[in-house]
Amino acid sequence: MQALMMNSQLMISNILKHAEKNYPNREIVSVTADNPRHRYTYKDFAVRTRQLANALDALGAEFGDRIGTLAWNDYRHLELYYAISGSGMVCHTINPKLFPEQVNYIINHAQDRFIFVDVLVMPLIEALAEHLPNVETFIVLTNKANMPQTKLENVLCYEELIADKSTEFEWPEFDENTASGMCYTSGTTGNPKGVVYSHRSTMLHAYAGALPDVTNSSGRETCLPVVPMFHVNAWGLPFGTIMTGTKLVMPGPKMGDGETLQNLIESENVSFSSGVPTIWLALLDYLDKSGKKITSLSRVTVGGAACPRTIIERFKQQHNTMVYQGWGMTETSPLGTIFGLQPGMEEYTDEQITDLQTMQGRGVFGIEMRIVDEDNNELPWDGVEFGALKVRGPWVISGYYGMSQTPGEEGCPVDDKGWFDTGDVATINPEGFMQITDRTKDVIKSGGEWVSSIDIENAAVSHPAIAEAAAIGRYHPKWTERPLLIAVRKGDTQVTSAEILNFLTDKLHKWSLPDDVVFVDELPHTATGKLNKLALRKTFEDYEFPEIGRAHV
Repeated sequence: MQALMMNSQLMISNILKHAEKNYPNREIVSVTADNPRHRYTYKDFAVRTRQLANALDALGAEFGDRIGTLAWNDYRHLELYYAISGSGMVCHTINPKLFPEQVNYIINHAQDRFIFVDVLVMPLIEALAEHLPNVETFIVLTNKANMPQTKLENVLCYEELIADKSTEFEWPEFDENTASGMCYTSGTTGNPKGVVYSHRSTMLHAYAGALPDVTNSSGRETCLPVVPMFHVNAWGLPFGTIMTGTKLVMPGPKMGDGETLQNLIESENVSFSSGVPTIWLALLDYLDKSGKKITSLSRVTVGGAACPRTIIERFKQQHNTMVYQGWGMTETSPLGTIFGLQPGMEEYTDEQITDLQTMQGRGVFGIEMRIVDEDNNELPWDGVEFGALKVRGPWVISGYYGMSQTPGEEGCPVDDKGWFDTGDVATINPEGFMQITDRTKDVIKSGGEWVSSIDIENAAVSHPAIAEAAAIGRYHPKWTERPLLIAVRKGDTQVTSAEILNFLTDKLHKWSLPDDVVFVDELPHTATGKLNKLALRKTFEDYEFPEIGRAHV
């Protein structure tokens, strides 16, 4: 028997149409290179997006074309999100912080026809332009008064491009499985790989992301997306917030500046924000130094890397802000898991709650999870066993752009049962709380035992003199491999390795204690802010552990 329900296609353009009719006066506030505080309404946003759609048509953009963006979190980038995908093209967000060679590869591999670029990113594009044969036109995201001088050919000004275009546009209807967005992974080995999102996957991801136990998006909230729009659709926030009528505050190129973030939070009454740990450390340090407050900020979501316990504690104790740690990746759109308070936790101590916050949370409906051993046998959710984390669901990748789409074949990221191997090692407790213990390639295996580098790093940064830390495995003649801790001191502190090792004694299992601590001025990071363990292993490939009692100071 068939159901008697309408079979409406899930279209990103429907979010825009809904928002314009139901929340026309809701605000979108942006920091841009040409305006320190731009402000307009959902109605204004919808009108300009239709003008942009007409401009794309005038440029000759066609259904299925990949259109690249190199831009920050602001209203013009938001217009691109909706106009490109809503017209049946693919919004290809590109990380401007990648190495130039990677940006060049990504644009050419995706075969982008048009590139929309922020003023501040123009030097990168100017350096690469002659190596981008498929790009027909570059559109600079600014107004005429702020157009930069450039030797590039076929350059247009965004505001001039859309100014004379009609405010009427009929959004097309097509199959919901049509590609809507594209983002390349920022892996540290090999070329980046293209992940292609559909209208269906994006809409379902937005529905899930707006749930009360996820972001709790609503018209009563004001959201500051610090996670960049050039990476994984800003964790879906540009869709879930507009869908629910949330006021948006976007920091533009100032997303890493603690002073700007504090000012935006206080002046715009921001209640919710999302970003990576390094961003929150910068904000917390600024608040400590300035004595300023973030009184409206009730909660933050942290992802992209393991959240140190100190961030959770500082937010709660100093600012009464709750941290919701989550997990996901480019290949999962990215929402996979997130922390949330559950019935029965009312009697938990602050310490017990914090313990749960340091984990990556519970699976969001739509995501199936399993952990397996080296023989692909499923392991129990007992909080003890840990193994390779695999996931599947309607917003999880089924194949990479330009590579095999056949499950189980080389190059295809899913097995013959449809499970995607995340590359993470995890444990899951009986209540469903998942904790990442390592990346598969970063696991330290010592004497047949697995040692969690993340546990070591989180314990190390809880020391008041340590700004950042990374743990890697290095050769040991007896145990095959032992953990080496590489740390960055705070300011002018002169803490020694012996002091750090003593500090860690009651915080880690004896087997997990590093055999040595080495101090460096800074740690290498990927373009998305993650620790670059590959670079560290290369730097310390010839490292030899000192004799017992001889530590590096």
